[in-house]
Amino acid sequence: MKKSTYILLPVAAVFLAGCASMMPTDYKKMTKDMLFSSFQTKGIATIDRLNQDEIQAACSEAELTGKDLSDATRKRLEEQELAKVKYPANGQYFGDWAKGEKIAQSGVGMAWSNKADTVNGGNCYACHQLSKKEISYGTLGPSLYHYGKLRGNSEPIVKYTWVKLYNAKAYNVCTNMPRFGHLKGLTESQLKDVMALLLDPKSPVNN
Repeated sequence: MKKSTYILLPVAAVFLAGCASMMPTDYKKMTKDMLFSSFQTKGIATIDRLNQDEIQAACSEAELTGKDLSDATRKRLEEQELAKVKYPANGQYFGDWAKGEKIAQSGVGMAWSNKADTVNGGNCYACHQLSKKEISYGTLGPSLYHYGKLRGNSEPIVKYTWVKLYNAKAYNVCTNMPRFGHLKGLTESQLKDVMALLLDPKSPVNN
């Protein structure tokens, strides 16, 4: 090896080391700063929607790194969410399935263009098949057609279904299903109507 090569090697090493020291290392902070600088509060859509709670942060980290949550962490977070579930104050779980169908069909609500008093929809058909009469539905979630017909309406099934609607992360911490009750996307009355849609034998879901 020529003498000039020996001279270049340490120079290159110093140069690379300097570049490395200049590279940003806190990518999480960079991402958060970028998000908060790119969005602004508009109408009812406020900037605080970008803040993640513990579960959202943990699931985002798992998605980014490709490493699933540990069994212990998953169990702890699911138990934490289950403890937050509020059951119907009067002990009655069912409302009007016809109203529940309208809620399932509606994707209105919580957007910047909505008024604060807008009645939110559940937009259930965006992810699930619920009725054979509906020809347009998403497949991100499982089919719920014949949900009640297949499962019945025993007390364990009723309570399980309520929890899934109120806070699905109590059963599957990184599920894509919205926490309708926990985040106040739907009212208690609306949740009862959707319960009836899923479990009432007369609803289109079960016919």
